[in-house]
Amino acid sequence: MEIEDLPAVFALGERLFRAPDVPILHRTWDEFEVIDFFSSDSEFCLVAERSDEIVGFVIGTIIEKRRSAWTYGYLVWLGVAPEVEGKGVAHRLVSRITDLFIAGGARMMMVDTEADNERAIDFFENEGFGSPVEHLYLSKNLRHHPGYRKPAPRKQPLKPVR
Repeated sequence: MEIEDLPAVFALGERLFRAPDVPILHRTWDEFEVIDFFSSDSEFCLVAERSDEIVGFVIGTIIEKRRSAWTYGYLVWLGVAPEVEGKGVAHRLVSRITDLFIAGGARMMMVDTEADNERAIDFFENEGFGSPVEHLYLSKNLRHHPGYRKPAPRKQPLKPVR
């Protein structure tokens, strides 16, 4: 992935991670997600192209735990344009990032998806992932919180130091 690919990657993610289909992914996908990972882990940000058009992407990171012999490759985002689904694009992206994680010292690779995203679960199981563990997301609507409508207090501007 190159810096000029970021808008196209974000736009493809917007097409794929829609609220009705994958609400948790929709909530966490934004342009800063792409920019932050590209800025910190660009070697684990890959795209698939067809006729100079981005048709897929994978974004990952390496997680190193202090006082642990384990280093993890975390596949954070995987997206493939619907028009190329079933053509091996996702498999090639996962295969390539797997190689990069191994080269980066990872001993284990992780991925997560929503528990009812059966297509993703089937895909990742076919890629060799296993041992699923459920993770529960909770949300809280702050609209009913007493402080919701109160404007945040403004801080006094700092005086310049001379």
